Amino acid sequence: MSDPRRDLLASIPSVDRLLATSWVAPLLERNARPFLVSVLREACDAVRSAILEGRALDVSPAQAIEQRVATALARRAEAAPRQVVNATGVVLHTNLGRALLPEAAVEALIRVARHPAALEFDVTSGRRGDRDDVVEEDLCALTGAEAATVVNNNAAAVLLALNTFGEGREVIVSRGELIEIGGSFRIPDVMAKSGVRLCEVGTTNRTHRADYEKAIGPATAALLKVHTSNYRVVGFTADVPLEELVELGRARDLPVIEDLGSGALVDLSPYGLPKEPVVRERIAAGAAVVTFSGDKLLGGPQAGLIVGRAEAISRLKSNPLRRALRPGKLTLAALAAVLRLYRQSPDLREALPTLRWLTRPLEEMERVGRDAVARLQEALGAEFRIDLEDAEVEIGSGALPTATLPSKAIAIRHHTESPDHVARRFREAEPPIIGRIHEERFLLDLRGIEDATTLVPVR
Repeated sequence: MSDPRRDLLASIPSVDRLLATSWVAPLLERNARPFLVSVLREACDAVRSAILEGRALDVSPAQAIEQRVATALARRAEAAPRQVVNATGVVLHTNLGRALLPEAAVEALIRVARHPAALEFDVTSGRRGDRDDVVEEDLCALTGAEAATVVNNNAAAVLLALNTFGEGREVIVSRGELIEIGGSFRIPDVMAKSGVRLCEVGTTNRTHRADYEKAIGPATAALLKVHTSNYRVVGFTADVPLEELVELGRARDLPVIEDLGSGALVDLSPYGLPKEPVVRERIAAGAAVVTFSGDKLLGGPQAGLIVGRAEAISRLKSNPLRRALRPGKLTLAALAAVLRLYRQSPDLREALPTLRWLTRPLEEMERVGRDAVARLQEALGAEFRIDLEDAEVEIGSGALPTATLPSKAIAIRHHTESPDHVARRFREAEPPIIGRIHEERFLLDLRGIEDATTLVPVR
């Protein structure tokens, strides 16, 4: 090893010496000593590695350690997960947290986070209550179901329903409905984990009632219907409507479980969106249990909602697995606030951010876009070309998979920098601005942007 590197390594102070320095003293007042010691060690190790690898230091090793500690503490001080600006155009972006909560739900979250809440306590009788009481009345009123329960997401809802009705037995499902959604969630895998045996019927594109009838045997526990939320099979196709499955189930004394995936509590077609199956319609068709998500088309927090016949829901609630899957007070408070909006708000589009984003007029986006283009051009400089363009976006999270929405987007090009480099510039802003790259341009979609200033990157 050369003498310069040896001298640099020797000048790295020990952690004990660092703890006695003037710049560390105020840090000890704001941080637990064991935590700060670990940060100091990491900084020392990083500087030592840089020296050994021959990387030049702009400052002395002691100063480099101080800089690294300051950066590490600043990073750890950031709230996690970090707030970002969603300029991707995807309304329900799984990687960015899906649905934004309405203000009523945010206020409910804060209230129960700060204070004790009657989660499983009946204030009237003074006795223990059921946490589903927080939302069950509204869920039943909105869906026409006899009873309801809530778990932490729709995958959990499907898992609980299958385990309750089919553990150790067979559940029949069409091959065309053996879907996989984001994160490698596969219906066959969930069925296996729930303890049921999968019985596939029909083909990928065509399944008939006779296929179900032939497959029913002594081991059959239930019939499962799955809404293909994230794809469509078109052309020479056939499937069995829920009403026919229910009729068959009644004749063979088998419950019908339906996984609606995204789930819609209201008909979306009056808002100019494609019609999705409405939960109330599926309950009216006779499904014993219907499961759906809380944070997709419903526009609430992550949750798995299960509604259906009283006897079926009672069996779900008595399953020991439910305790492992149940949500906490924060989820239930937010969900309760969203459900109240569905029942009581005179203007649901204005009350729910998800519905507002899905139905934003192009004129409104164009107005915000013109303002944003001017601000961005001033902030970024003449070497950037910035244009307002027509665009198309997806709803996201498997909801309405064949539907795209017209939108407006700001296209940003640089004379020499690649779109990836431009995207990185925006991700380095505070808060990070997340767009998308399309056809060698970095795009900031305006569907979810209501204030042009949020698109100007600030470091």
